[in-house]
Formats: sequence, C-alpha cells, structure tokens
Amino acid sequence: MWPYITPGIADDLFERLPGIPMTQREIRLLILSHLRLTPTSVLWDVGAGTGTIPVEVGLICPQGKILAIERDEEVVGLIRRNCDRFGVKNVQIIEGSAPECLGEIKSVPDRVCIEGGRSVKAILQAVWQYLQPNGRVVTTAASLETLYQISESFSSLQVRNIEVVQASVNRLQKRGNSQVLVGCDPVFVMSGEKMDD
Repeated sequence: MWPYITPGIADDLFERLPGIPMTQREIRLLILSHLRLTPTSVLWDVGAGTGTIPVEVGLICPQGKILAIERDEEVVGLIRRNCDRFGVKNVQIIEGSAPECLGEIKSVPDRVCIEGGRSVKAILQAVWQYLQPNGRVVTTAASLETLYQISESFSSLQVRNIEVVQASVNRLQKRGNSQVLVGCDPVFVMSGEKMDD
C-alpha cells in the first residue's frame, strides 16, 4: 500500500515492460495539474501504457473512477500489476483499441487524458462526443506532427480555454565520479475544455 497522497511517484517504483512507454514523473505532474481533477472525477486514460496516470489519479481521487484504455493484452496485465502494487482499487481496465472501443464504455468522462498515438485526431473526435460539458481533455505530443494534429483537432472541435506547455526536464545522474544534468525528451502538453452549450 502506497502511504503518500502527494503525486509524483518515482519512475523506478513502477513495474515496466521493454518498449512500453511510461510517462515520466515530471510530465505526469504537469498532466495531473492540467486535468484539474475533482474528488469524484471520471477519467478516461486513452492509451494507458504502464498505468502511471491511472495509479496517480486513483490515489489522488479515491472516490473517483478511472478507466485505463489499452489495446495490448500484455500491457493490460502490467497496468493491473501497477495498480495492485500501489493499492489502487478504483481503476477499471478496458482492453480495446481506441477510438473503436470507446462507444462500449458506460461511464461518461469529465476528464480525458490522451498521450499521443497514431490515431490522435480520430480519438479526440470520438472522445468529444462522450465528454461531459465543462469537461477537460489533456493531450501530449512528443513531435511537431502530433502537436499539429492535436491543434487542428482542438480548432475543429472548438475546444475552449486552451493551454499549451512545452516541458523540457533535466535530471541529475551520476556518471563515474561526477554528477551531471541529463535532458529528458521534451514534451508538449495541450489542454482545454468542452463548453456547456
């Protein structure tokens, strides 16, 4: 059982699989900030990967409901193990490919997290149909191409109160007898709201 309520679990405490992306702690903190969670938020994490966002949100919002959407069966098991590792009980894992599987989900989100992906435009379009009015969507992009796709989608969906942050993080690492700052890959975080009609 994880004893802390402060977000920002160290990366090395999560179980990982080779080749499966993991949102680094500093980016995770930025995403959590942009989600603007409430105690009873219903979050869809589309492409949940290692499960770091569902675990953190599950700990912050124990009365909330988190749906971790992931297409790979092996990765679904990884998310489950990471939830168990931190004692998180309010994460439901949906095994399926987005956007196709989204229509089968019964819980309507007020928060959505999408981290890149090949079908980010189609996923955003589909998510928008289900997102509650005044709900928030948070996306990440590691490339300018993905950032452009998200920007285009935000414009066509008339996303309001858009925020864009480009995060560049350095971490201290020991190399031999020295300690050096090593840069992590920069990431764009874009967020916005669906206005009440």
